[in-house]
Parts: sequence; structure tokens; C-alpha cells
Amino acid sequence: MKKSVNLLLSDDEKLMLKEQKIKISELPQFAPDEIASILSASAERAREINALIEFQQIPSLGINFATELIGQGYYSLEQLAGKDPVELYNAFEKHVGAWADPCVEDSYRLLAHYIKHGDTGKKWWDFTAERKAYRAQYGFPEDRPAKAWYELPQYKK
Repeated sequence: MKKSVNLLLSDDEKLMLKEQKIKISELPQFAPDEIASILSASAERAREINALIEFQQIPSLGINFATELIGQGYYSLEQLAGKDPVELYNAFEKHVGAWADPCVEDSYRLLAHYIKHGDTGKKWWDFTAERKAYRAQYGFPEDRPAKAWYELPQYKK
């Protein structure tokens, strides 16, 4: 388990933890209904926090990837079990309406590997050669978004 994860807690949620003498690092040991009770949060917010915890347990995958999964409606590794990483990546690009950085595809490959094999010490960059070989052979879908991820409003400076 990672030493720390980013849970995007609000100041009020952090205060609730402090008042109950619970460290952020201790939240992974609680079930979603317990998290809801501890934080006086909705079931949906507790589900989101639990998903952030679960997704960030995968080595080298952080908060951005975790929030992208949640944004697509995934809240557990169980929901993603058996899914093809290429299909997940292609669906992600359609979801955001732009093509993504290649490291994101490597991250989906790590995700699928982790679900199937557990923590084998691999990081997302260990899947770069696999991705490159796959794309050299099969390319990208014809309906792949033309816009780049960095052209999206949330990434423009």
C-alpha cells in the first residue's frame, strides 16, 4: 500500500478527521459507509473517496488517473476486471473528446495488469514498449478524436 494518497478532501472534511483524531492515512481501513459517517458525507462522496483510495494503491498511478476513472463512472477495480486496456483507453479518449498522452494508455495497461496479477512491481512506463508495438501493428481507431488533450480548456494556461 502506498504511504499516502490524495483524497481531494475539503477543509471541512479534514477538520472532521482532526476532531475525531483520525489521520488521512487511516481512511483506507474504513468501509465507505464508515467514511460517510466519519466525514458526515453523502454515500456518493464516500464512494468517491473509497475509489480514490483503491485506484491510487496501484503503483505509479496517482490522483489524476484515479479521478479520470471516476469521471467515467468507475468506482472499483472489480468494475474494471476483465476489461481490455486498449478499449478502456479508446473509450477514455472519446469520453474527454481528445486524444490523450501516450502515458495514459500505458497507465490503462498497468491497470489491467494489476487487476489480473496484483502488484508485481511494474510501473506504467513498463508498458511503453508493449503499447508502441501494439499501435505500430494496429494503429488507432478511425474515429479517434482529432483534438489533443492539451487543447482542452482545463489544460490551457
